[in-house]
Amino acid sequence: MLINHVPVDISPWLFDQGSLTRKILLSCENEFRVEVLSQQWQRPMLNEALRLNVHPEHHALIREVLLYCGKEPWVFARSVLPRKTLSGRRRFIGKLGSRSLGEILFSDPTIQRDALEVAEIKKGQRMFKCATESLAQVPESVWGRRSVFYLHKKPLLVNEVFLPSILNQ
Repeated sequence: MLINHVPVDISPWLFDQGSLTRKILLSCENEFRVEVLSQQWQRPMLNEALRLNVHPEHHALIREVLLYCGKEPWVFARSVLPRKTLSGRRRFIGKLGSRSLGEILFSDPTIQRDALEVAEIKKGQRMFKCATESLAQVPESVWGRRSVFYLHKKPLLVNEVFLPSILNQ
């Protein structure tokens, strides 16, 4: 994907290296909330399993949430947490409820993050359907990013899809 094809208005969101939760909080005057859409053990998408370097048939804890600013959903997030990542001191991550995963990830200086992958997600792609099914008006495409975080060398994948309302700030 060529960086110069990314719309200029979404670029600051896509390429920011800091906490997305913190960035949303600053942009929407603390009217932030997390709505958990689902959290269950299931097989990750093939591209997610490959990115995490886990067997595609192994189940992981898949958490899908919407991040809201006021009444508008700004971001659809899908996190993939392999079973081995939820062991030891980090097992509480599987029980976040309506707390933001980013809150945890960016509060621990020992957590490492690899490079961001950015993509335009279009109708017909599974992630597009997941991200936009709660929207009244479905766009032709949305932009998203993902990266792997390492908690003591144990991976978890975070996909973040930016919904059209994020540009109405």
